Amino acid sequence: MRYDDLETLRVSRDDGLAIVTIDNPPLNILDARLLSDLDRFAGRVREDEAVRVIVFQSADPDFFIPHGDMNFIDDPDAFVSLPVALDEDPALNPMQRVIERVRKLPQATIGKLAGYARGGGAEFLAALDMRFAGREHGKIAQMETLTGIIPGSGATVYLPPLMGRARTLEAILGAGLFDAPLAERYGWINRAIPDGELDDFVLDLARRIARLAPGVISAAKTAVDAMSAPMLGALKVQNEQLGVTFSQAAAGDLTRAALRAGAQTREGERHLEALLSGLPQAR
Repeated sequence: MRYDDLETLRVSRDDGLAIVTIDNPPLNILDARLLSDLDRFAGRVREDEAVRVIVFQSADPDFFIPHGDMNFIDDPDAFVSLPVALDEDPALNPMQRVIERVRKLPQATIGKLAGYARGGGAEFLAALDMRFAGREHGKIAQMETLTGIIPGSGATVYLPPLMGRARTLEAILGAGLFDAPLAERYGWINRAIPDGELDDFVLDLARRIARLAPGVISAAKTAVDAMSAPMLGALKVQNEQLGVTFSQAAAGDLTRAALRAGAQTREGERHLEALLSGLPQAR
């Protein structure tokens, strides 16, 4: 199976383990290019019997995936019509379809968070089977409500089983940045690992899982996922409600103001919650 034609992903494979490094400069924004490559990767790897475990990591030490591309606000039709994961339910938006395709992979999936993940990046992590973050520098947030919309790539569906209803609403409506120890306490990530130990911990776990007998991983995932069978319907509701908020003037006004204030720049993304909280309040 070939993966060397994916522009924003670097894929290495060894002994049942695939390490996928997200490399979409300058910030690993979840844009059309990255969505397309994640879609193509997932479509291929699910048929790759040589891969049993997939680790997703970032080439950028500061950012895993900051969030979805805010520029879609001015061209929503281009976003809605992105030709990705077309075999998934057409009632879902493109980010939902791609992330669902990754979530349903038969392989075990692990996210390694060494920097920031917000918005669609946090939702991508939440859809993986396991998440581990660097204690000192791993940070995660759902900040979409500060731009006048709700999360639109799965957070309202993926987070309640991990964190419970009340903590999910705190993360979404409070829109605060969670450091790794707090995210661990809330159940958003599996563990907060000291930064210097994160790589070795994740690699050791991935290799142990990859050595399991054939069929064990997919059987365990199928049995555990039986508890969340109504997920598709919940994602449709999320997409409907995203459309309600996305169509309001406030969403466009706040997002354009965020871009003017420095969102999707390296410095702006380091302090995104403060940047967004300082925007003029929509009426």
